[in-house]
Amino acid sequence: MVNGVIGAGIFTLPAAVALLAGAAAPAAYIICAVVMAGVVVCFAEAGSRVPTSGGAYGTVEAAFGPAAGYVTGFLLLISDVLASGGIAAAVADMAGSVFPSLGGATGRICVLAWLYLIVSAANLIGVHRTAQILTAGTGAKMVPLLLFLVLGVLSIGMAPPPGPPMPPVTFAGFGQGLILTLFAFSGLESAMCTSGEVSNPARTLPRALILAMLSILALYVGVQITAQHLLGAGLAHATAPLAEGAARFGPQAHFILLGGAFVSMLLWLCNDMLCTPRLVFAFGRDGWLPAWFGHLTARTRVPQNAILTYAVVAFFLAVSGSFLKLVALSALAVVGIYSLACGAAFMLHRRGVALAGPPLNFAGLPAAAALGLLGMLGMLLSAQWSDVLGLVGVIATSLVIYWLTKGRK
Repeated sequence: MVNGVIGAGIFTLPAAVALLAGAAAPAAYIICAVVMAGVVVCFAEAGSRVPTSGGAYGTVEAAFGPAAGYVTGFLLLISDVLASGGIAAAVADMAGSVFPSLGGATGRICVLAWLYLIVSAANLIGVHRTAQILTAGTGAKMVPLLLFLVLGVLSIGMAPPPGPPMPPVTFAGFGQGLILTLFAFSGLESAMCTSGEVSNPARTLPRALILAMLSILALYVGVQITAQHLLGAGLAHATAPLAEGAARFGPQAHFILLGGAFVSMLLWLCNDMLCTPRLVFAFGRDGWLPAWFGHLTARTRVPQNAILTYAVVAFFLAVSGSFLKLVALSALAVVGIYSLACGAAFMLHRRGVALAGPPLNFAGLPAAAALGLLGMLGMLLSAQWSDVLGLVGVIATSLVIYWLTKGRK
């Protein structure tokens, strides 16, 4: 769970959250963590009652029927492809800041094309080899983050660099900063997709979710505070905030953090290319998309058509959008997923559904579901109305596709 959440965003988000929330950026992480606590309890409760491999897709379907389950899967697909484009855009921005020749439109397109060629090729060679690559590189993203926290401790006596104050804290800016922190915490739902294969889920899932959330919160707040201390007001406009903050300790520290950010983002993109195209494949296999998407290659048995299509869509999103815009839209799609998941947990709890032995049966589940739903409503109210209308349009489109496809099936 920690591996799925702490990925590429932490290397870029401190600057984006500071730009919107100003000096109150650490508070945005804490408030989002409180809201996410309610969501996490709902995931644990629903997962213990319907421990199906499919996570939110399975639990929402069990609570509200196949149409709601399809909408959840559709939102998950949209959220992931937007996040992929946003992370790739951040990599291109970093490359442009280090190598000015790559900073123009042509250089940006070349970087993005190279990224998606690499992660697509890594996934076309077979799932076993891809898993080996991801396993070997997992520690690469944690070492620089821990190093950055050590630098934060060493910098306690250092004065922040001179410059103008941080951007003022406004209600609208803080609310949009909360949406970005929601993106930072998203990913726990992906780990829940394996809940059908977890031993004693009523005991294991709640403990894992709570420990993961506490660990992630401590790391995020520590990184944000350290970045604000090292860069001061310059944090809000930093392209690679952790690397630029580490540069105060010398070029070696800057190089290590910059390399760590690049490796982490590349691994995240590769991991996403491993997971999400399988949802596209499943839709094709089950008849929700054309059967072409459900094709497997004869030699490596990978969903080649789904992988390449997903890569092309993510590439064009990265070319046309910025990190900040794409991840904000991705987080709004997550709002839809989490809202459905909280509602599903409440319904399953109320109906006493238990498909795999005694469930968690959390006494405060109604309050946790209410906290999660109110938090998601607050996220929607903090977003720009054009983005909210876009989310409504995505949900409506998914329902239209569902009913048309259901009739054909």
